[in-house]
Amino acid sequence: MLVLLFRFLSIFPLRQLHSLGAGLGWLVYAVSPSHRKRLRDNLENAGYGEHLHAAIAEAGKAIVELAFVWCAKPARVARHATVENWEHVQAALDAGRGIVFLTPHLGCFEMTAQQIALHTPLTVMYRPPRQAALKPLVEGARARHNLHLAPANMSGVRILAKTLRRGEPIGVLPDQVPQEGEGVWAPFFGRSAYSMTLPAKLATMAKAEVILVYAERLPNGRGFVVRFVPFEGTLAGDAAAQATAINRAMEQLIARCPAQYFWSYNRYKKPHGVAAPEAQQAGA
Repeated sequence: MLVLLFRFLSIFPLRQLHSLGAGLGWLVYAVSPSHRKRLRDNLENAGYGEHLHAAIAEAGKAIVELAFVWCAKPARVARHATVENWEHVQAALDAGRGIVFLTPHLGCFEMTAQQIALHTPLTVMYRPPRQAALKPLVEGARARHNLHLAPANMSGVRILAKTLRRGEPIGVLPDQVPQEGEGVWAPFFGRSAYSMTLPAKLATMAKAEVILVYAERLPNGRGFVVRFVPFEGTLAGDAAAQATAINRAMEQLIARCPAQYFWSYNRYKKPHGVAAPEAQQAGA
């Protein structure tokens, strides 16, 4: 049923889908106390409380636009995206270097991989959605021409490492909360967040270029701008220092369009089996 709904919605213009999404955002905000509290708390903690109303609408747009991005014909989707600063990517490709694309949950992050794959093969780490009904939609959308999937397990990590060694790019969502043993506590907007160590490990292992990318959602359904930003931090030091550098880069990216970040995500949760940050620091 959900697949049919998304396919039906994909026939409508993006402007109409975004209008519908904005209404959905406000509806979810009104009926879900947990969603409402987390969104407000995370916005306030990050210093972006003044963007609350815009963030509510943008959260809904992010859901409904997936029907368009996942189910519309690739050529139609591509017409709604423009690209800025591709020269940073091309320079790394021309040099034969692997690239680690870091894409936070900012704007239409599903659009970034599709745009990259129009120019070069890309392998992205994939974690199946919790809702089984979404699986065919997600896998069908992400496994398009030039776009390959690596499962979020050790087999997938090996695939990503081999891809980088061949001088090809990979993509990772660095602001997902990893599982036990796959992360470290690092600051994110002033609070301890259990953060991935994998992106830095892969980049340093392969001496790969790190490039940030996000797709800003334009107003009135005008499409998206996919922007590539060089990583200006350093991946020196231990895993905690590396994760801190990546989190800081994500903060700087989010500051470009803060209303479009996925603020309702439980970024500060403690995974099962992981010591609380205070306890971990006390035992260090």
